[in-house]
Amino acid sequence: MIQINVENEYLKLQNEKESNAKSYPRHFPFVINKAKGLIVTDIEGKQFYDCLSGAGTLALGHNHDVVVEAIEDVLRKQIPLHTLDLATPLKIEFMQEIFSVLPEELRVSTKIQFCGPTGADGVEAAIKLVKNATKGKSILAFQGSYHGSTQATMSMSGNLSKKQHLQSLLPDVHFLPFPYEYRCPFGIGEGNTAKVSAQYIENLLDDCESGIASPCGMIFETVQGEGGAIPADIEWLKEMRRITAERGIPLIVDEVQTGIGRTGEMFSFQHAGIIPDVIICSKAIGGSLPMSLVIYKEELDQWNPGAHIGTFRGNQLGMATGLATLKYIKRNGVLENVKARSEQFFRTLHDLQERYEEIGDVRGRGLMIGVEIVNPKGLKDRLGNNPPFQELASKIQERCFKNGLIIEVGGRRSAVMRFLPPLTITEQETTEVLHIFERSVVEAIEMTVYK
Repeated sequence: MIQINVENEYLKLQNEKESNAKSYPRHFPFVINKAKGLIVTDIEGKQFYDCLSGAGTLALGHNHDVVVEAIEDVLRKQIPLHTLDLATPLKIEFMQEIFSVLPEELRVSTKIQFCGPTGADGVEAAIKLVKNATKGKSILAFQGSYHGSTQATMSMSGNLSKKQHLQSLLPDVHFLPFPYEYRCPFGIGEGNTAKVSAQYIENLLDDCESGIASPCGMIFETVQGEGGAIPADIEWLKEMRRITAERGIPLIVDEVQTGIGRTGEMFSFQHAGIIPDVIICSKAIGGSLPMSLVIYKEELDQWNPGAHIGTFRGNQLGMATGLATLKYIKRNGVLENVKARSEQFFRTLHDLQERYEEIGDVRGRGLMIGVEIVNPKGLKDRLGNNPPFQELASKIQERCFKNGLIIEVGGRRSAVMRFLPPLTITEQETTEVLHIFERSVVEAIEMTVYK
């Protein structure tokens, strides 16, 4: 009897019929059958530790009990699945829960705009909001940033490959140097990157010949995600808040990936004790289902009815799962677990860095962690750091997958291994993940020919 490999048949059909723009199947050629917590199981029964977590969407992992119960409750009660921006008891409760997790200074002075299903839609709404409120022109963005895949959000993102050949990108976007200490944009390093970056930006904004016309806002991620898990210095974040506040420039913090506990605080800007003017949320805010929203100071609420809409902004299932996720995080010590597991990750990864010269940098915040892979035989930069090693990073990712671990690569030259596990990952699961990672690093190094 002829044996037919069902998984290969599925993958063949996907490759033949799905868009050439698909990305993850190129690195993870398998067909998922079911998933629970940290574990996904393919159609042939093989299990994988998932440290991609839907690019950070699955705060509680796959199919957490409270998420499943929330979905079942909506269906059982016959709550309408989509309501545009009409009110429902569920929507009001979700809004109140969101307000409850904000810093106290924001709870009574903010408004919420529900957007379409993606983070990019929230970013688009935020830019539209500040343009309406300030009548400003220029947008201040940062090198290495990522804000989405629409025309406007790509215009504000540092990555060149996705927008290199696109026409009519959003005008008046100005890119500023992000404090990437390991690859200091000023070539100085030694702990001075953040300070010089802040001084440069303040001088630029006060220069009457800077070429930047009346900024409508500054946007950044406190930890650059797709840029390679690069955390901004805490003092730098405070300086950006001071600089923008003194000049009346709305500060927009993109919390699409960093928000809802990912960095060890409910919102990542809380590490610096600052209060942004605009907060963009998506991914985990929907509790694993599509959700995007913008939280902003009420004085910015100057746009007209219908100024920003979206058919799926009334996704009741996403509100139910988002509500359940927020409640679970608050009541079950999830932020404490993030901090404990983060320490465990960094302790082990720094130990690996000492033992393998191919690990150039270990960085991040909370459970948003990056490991930059370098070529120890390559030409060092002016700071004395080895160059990014994309080929080896790709092999490490491949070996991880073969050994049962799913992690993403990102950063410059796609040389950064990125860990985004569920916030509920256990101590034992973390140990097992790191064991597979080290094994895969060793295997990849043994397979690599250095030039």
